[in-house]
Amino acid sequence: MSERGFLTNSIIEHYCDQHTTAEDDILQQLVRETNLKMMMPHMLCSNIQGRFLTMLVELINPKTVLELGTFTGYSAICLARGLPKNALLVTIDNNPEVEDLARKYFKLSGLEEKIDFIIGDALHVVPDLNMKFDIAYIDADKERLPDYYQSVLEKMVFGGLIVVDNILWYGKAADPKQNDRITRKIREFNKLVQTDERVTNVLMPLYDGVMVIRKKPFTDDTKVK
Repeated sequence: MSERGFLTNSIIEHYCDQHTTAEDDILQQLVRETNLKMMMPHMLCSNIQGRFLTMLVELINPKTVLELGTFTGYSAICLARGLPKNALLVTIDNNPEVEDLARKYFKLSGLEEKIDFIIGDALHVVPDLNMKFDIAYIDADKERLPDYYQSVLEKMVFGGLIVVDNILWYGKAADPKQNDRITRKIREFNKLVQTDERVTNVLMPLYDGVMVIRKKPFTDDTKVK
């Protein structure tokens, strides 16, 4: 989840928005309808984040992409738009109330054939998925981030990328004075990744913080844990 428009400097935010390819009509409609119908519309990702996801997928050219946290489908559409022919996005959300709206916009975007939308608990669904993934995007319950990470990493190809949103948590993760429950869980996740020998990672101050994690390529010395 990320606040639309969250940046520490509104002038920088405006400048970045003005120099990023704008949302098309479908995404603008989705934003408007989400704001009208959903209790927490701030859970939408921003245009800049969406464009980043599309470009990342285009650059990697994956066969399979996994998303945890569909909400109303904005980020799923952005991920699916970057997919090559015959590639698939599996997106999972545990809230059945978002299903109709998300499916509506998957159809309007012409991407429903590329998107496998599953309603369920990701910690139960992911282990049963009979496939490996080239890219994963995690934007779900922050208190379960460490568990999501472990589950998803097992399903990644060697060299695959995991992108995780909101790991600065409005800057609180970096502020030692902040110690609420979610902040502690995000710090736990950040430490887990930082000390995990199976991956390399970079934390970027993009909106509410984005961690990009790469599962190390397989070598003869690779340790299976």
